[in-house]
Parts: sequence; structure tokens; C-alpha cells
Amino acid sequence: MFRSAAAKLTAGYLAIIMALSIGCSFALYRVSSNQLASSAQRPVDLYNAVFGPSSAGDINNLRQRQLEKDRSRLKVNLLLFNIAVLAFGASVSYILARRTLAPIEDSLEMQKRFTGDASHELRTPLTAMQTEIEVALRSPDLTKKEAIDLLKSNLEEVGKLKSLSEGLLTLATTSSRDTRRQQVSIKDVASLALEQAAKPAVARKITIKSIVKEAHVLGNPQQLLNLLSILLDNAIKYSQPGSKITIETKPQDKYAVISVTDRGQGIAAADLPHIYDRFYRADTSRSSKNAQGYGLGLAIAKNIVDLHKGAIEVKSKPGRGSTFTVRLPLA
Repeated sequence: MFRSAAAKLTAGYLAIIMALSIGCSFALYRVSSNQLASSAQRPVDLYNAVFGPSSAGDINNLRQRQLEKDRSRLKVNLLLFNIAVLAFGASVSYILARRTLAPIEDSLEMQKRFTGDASHELRTPLTAMQTEIEVALRSPDLTKKEAIDLLKSNLEEVGKLKSLSEGLLTLATTSSRDTRRQQVSIKDVASLALEQAAKPAVARKITIKSIVKEAHVLGNPQQLLNLLSILLDNAIKYSQPGSKITIETKPQDKYAVISVTDRGQGIAAADLPHIYDRFYRADTSRSSKNAQGYGLGLAIAKNIVDLHKGAIEVKSKPGRGSTFTVRLPLA
């Protein structure tokens, strides 16, 4: 589909280029031809005035033949020029067409991949629920305890579906460019994020050390809170029980710098380019034993950072932990 569209777009660009080139060539030929004719007539008029009509006749024939040669040479040069424009224009037109269509193609490919991944993630808990219910219905001797266990299991799957739907909704919301901006205190946002992270951190016996200095940015307070909560939540999920997490905020140059460091399993170098992809989970490099989620957190975080015209980067070594650093322009 995109090859056909690129070909049509290339043909359109090339048609415009060639129309301009041929039009300019005709105009140039007319002007140059008239100029050559005028230049050829001057010596004839001079000889006619000095030596008379008989002497000027031979000069006139000679100049006429020279004029025809000059016009033929001009035609050939213009033809070669238009052939060169055709070849060069075709190449440039194709490059421009591909560049024009590339964002659309990437967007459709991402949408297709996202739809497939979301469908797969939704199908997994639904299939589990369907299987359990079908097996229970076929059992003539289903006890009350078995029914309660079934409901508990189904409730867990419903919780997963709810979590996934909320993640998808958040991702769709943070993808919007219509974001209300106001001056936000990074210190206040960090305090709220720490309050939210306290309970899961205590449950896993993880200590959170905060080094928070004041900095103000223009942004959406709720989205920035989501950003810090995602980074802290990831650090908690992928850290070993009893370890320590450090969150630090500070103004640096023209940016508010936020960093979250954990001492967890770390991320393999091969996984680093993909960690912001939707539904991507680097299970081979980070312990997934206690980690629950659908691989949407860092995709949401990246969207939030992009909306605030900032940057996010990660430094990680397997077995030694990871540090996520966010830089947001100061207000």
C-alpha cells in the first residue's frame, strides 16, 4: 500500500518539477532565440550600411546558418538539462515521498502492533476465566469451597483486566498534546509520589531514601505525579527485598533533574532500546518473579516526558541496578 502511495506521490512531485522545468525551458528558449537573432542581425545591418546590400547578402546567409546552429545547440542543451532534471527530480521526489509517508507508515505499524499486543494481553485473562468456568460447570460435584476458589481466581483475572484497561486509558490520555500547563513544584510532586510508594515499599521491606531539592517546571501536576509514581513503582517491583531505593530531585543548569536509583537486577544492554515500547517486558534481565504489569509503565512515562519537552534516560548494569534520570525544562 505504501509503495503504491509512494509511487503516486513521486509521480505527482515529478509532474510538478517537470512542468516547471519545461515551462522555464520554453521561456528560456524564446528569450535566447530572440537574443541570438538580434545579435545576428547587427553585423548584417552594419555591412548593409557601409558596403551596400550586395555585400551584406553573403554575411546575412552566413549569420543565418550560424543562427540555426546556435538554436539547434540551444535545443540540445535544454533537452539534456530537462533529462538531468527528470533523473534528479525522480530521485528527490521519491526521497521526499518516502519521508512524507514514513511518519504515517510508522504510526500505522505502531497502531497495528499495539492492537495485536493489546488483544493478546486481553485474551490471556479472559481465556483463563473461560477455562475455569467451563471446567467448574462440567463438574457435577462442585463444592462450595471450589466455587469460592473459582470466584477468587476470577476476581484476580478481573483485577488484571482492570489494571490493563486503566493502563491503556492512561496511555491514550498522556498521548494527547492538549495538556494544561501550570507552574509545578517538583518537591511537592515527589512528596506525593513517596507517600503513594510507601506502602508497597514497606511490604517488600525496601527503604526509600529521598534527596529532594526544590525546582519548578511548567506542566501538568497529575501527569508529573504519574511519572514519578511509575519510576518508583518500577524500582520497587524490580528490587530485591531489603534493598534501598534513592530518589533525588534538583535544579541543574536550565533543567529540573529527577533520578530514581534501585539496586535490583538491572537491565541487559540488548533490552535498553526497547524498554519504552508498549507491552515490552525485559523478563530475561529483570526479575519477573514478583513483578506484575503489562509493560505499559515506561511507555506512559516516556509520553509524559515528551509532552513536557524533557528527556529520559537510563543507566543500568545487570546485577547492579538501574538509574532512571528525567530532565524537564525549568519554569
